[in-house]
Amino acid sequence: MSDVIRLLPDSVANQIAAGEVIQRPSSVIKELVENAVDAGATIIKIILKDAGRTLIQIVDNGCGMSATDARLAFERHSTSKISKADDLFALSTMGFRGEALASICAVSRVELRTMRKEDSMGTCIIIEGSKVESQEPAALTPGSNFMVKNLFFNVPARRKFLKSDQVEMGHILREFERMALVNPGIEFELVHNDVMLHQLLPSSFKQRIVSLFGKSLDKQLVPVSTDTSLVGINGFVSRPENARKRGALQYFMVNGRNMRHPYFHKAVLSCYEELIPSDEQPCYFINLSVDPASIDVNIHPTKSEIKFEEEQAIWKILAAAIKEGLGRFNAVPSIEFDLVDAPEIPVFNPNAEATHELKLDADYDPFKSGRSGSGTRASSISNRDWESLYKEFERNRDDGYAAGVKASTLNNFLEEEEVSADETVVPSTLFEEHEVMPDVMQFKNRYILSPSKSGLMIVDQHRAHVRVLYDKYLESARQNKFSMQRIIFPEKVELSLSQSQLLSSLEETLAGLGFDIARVDEKVWEINGLPSIISDVNPQEILLSIVETVSDTGEDFAETLLSKIAGAMANVAALKSGQALSTQEMERLLGDLLRLSTPNYTHDGKTVLSIIETDDIVKMFG
Repeated sequence: MSDVIRLLPDSVANQIAAGEVIQRPSSVIKELVENAVDAGATIIKIILKDAGRTLIQIVDNGCGMSATDARLAFERHSTSKISKADDLFALSTMGFRGEALASICAVSRVELRTMRKEDSMGTCIIIEGSKVESQEPAALTPGSNFMVKNLFFNVPARRKFLKSDQVEMGHILREFERMALVNPGIEFELVHNDVMLHQLLPSSFKQRIVSLFGKSLDKQLVPVSTDTSLVGINGFVSRPENARKRGALQYFMVNGRNMRHPYFHKAVLSCYEELIPSDEQPCYFINLSVDPASIDVNIHPTKSEIKFEEEQAIWKILAAAIKEGLGRFNAVPSIEFDLVDAPEIPVFNPNAEATHELKLDADYDPFKSGRSGSGTRASSISNRDWESLYKEFERNRDDGYAAGVKASTLNNFLEEEEVSADETVVPSTLFEEHEVMPDVMQFKNRYILSPSKSGLMIVDQHRAHVRVLYDKYLESARQNKFSMQRIIFPEKVELSLSQSQLLSSLEETLAGLGFDIARVDEKVWEINGLPSIISDVNPQEILLSIVETVSDTGEDFAETLLSKIAGAMANVAALKSGQALSTQEMERLLGDLLRLSTPNYTHDGKTVLSIIETDDIVKMFG
């Protein structure tokens, strides 16, 4: 038998590497801009055609390359950043692996024009699919000019599965924001299809934030700064009153490099625990400066995940710095009281006049989409026939629970007994023991408790309503049953450029769902109408929710897009945690929930209800 193991050709190896490093046009821009930064550029221009499919051009005024370096730069694992393994633990540059240029030229046609400042002539090299087509001298200005054309021309599957131009531009703009934010001293220009999208002059860190994300941030930010032997921290966090339910701007940087770090993210959130609602998030822009030898950036192809040697210590320093910053600018209340479940204490005033009769809003209905319960808690109990209404709730709840329990219990039974769907055998007593008692109660204004013969059912009221509304909205969207309702006073919402670009791609889809939105300028949109199926919601909040939800994945397939939009609408319009409900309202919600085919989880996989078995309760008490 002949030998079967062989070395792959360089062109194939480069295409394999490109699959990890070059995922979409934004990946190319990231790698080339980082090279320009490493080359000492003070001006970087990015020119695009068709969201990078046709052309990605990066022009910089950096140090440039000699003819030999220009040819060698496209070879795999060729780099000027490191020369030995120990250099990996003292990195001061963005790039170091020597894979980016080789990966880019493997899946595109690349033309590089470059010249060093000390040279009188530069060089022009053209490479297509890892094959050098030509290299000749050229009269140029110092710096480098990369032109990447026809990305993925030789990988049809990769090119086919690129998203629409609007979605790809959304990814590019978000990557541009990260690069411009971490390099405020560099002048950036971004041009797409001959339209100038960004022109950022060198500035301070705060000015760069405002230039990228809007002037409204200027007065919302609190400076954070500390310097220790372990870590230097500087940046900004938002005031608690400016926390956002959707679209929070959250950026971590270390030694001039963008990063994602869930552990440090929790450190920031811990500083706001008693200051903002649980469903809101603060904005933050935080720079960390550490000894390069104490971090490892070589753990992910995109170099966005970084491991720290002293994570716990930095966590404490970061949290302390943020708390000090918030306290210094009076963003933290001097005395904090726990108002959750606090009793209402009457105050006797003998000189006061007789108490006025409490007026109640007869139109109050927490299940009307979007009621947040933040206004007056109204009810018209005295004017309703609750006896007949209660019976309807009870019947709805019992019918729904029977359907829900049958489905979930049957699935559990089949799993335990390993019975196939064609051989389904259901014991006659299986559902009798899950009969629900007619009592419900609310716990912490967040959970609904309902006893059953098998134990205690606990339902998250917000998630339950999200589940109910999601199914309702998605079905209406599929059947095109949405109609538009005009807003008396149109509202304006300011987005980042990347969010605005994404919303532009969604405009037609949203119009079909009953949204009437119009673009005022590059970043500002006007909301003139909402779907009639939802009401009493904050128009800005629901639009931001849709943009953020869709931008998480960038999916533009029709069914996936409808599902994400329905989920975003449901999250905004649903009952909020902390809203008190009457017994009848809880019965109605349980009835609506348990009539669904899958009531146990929300559309995004979060648990809606759980049952504590009676045996487990008995064990708690020995």
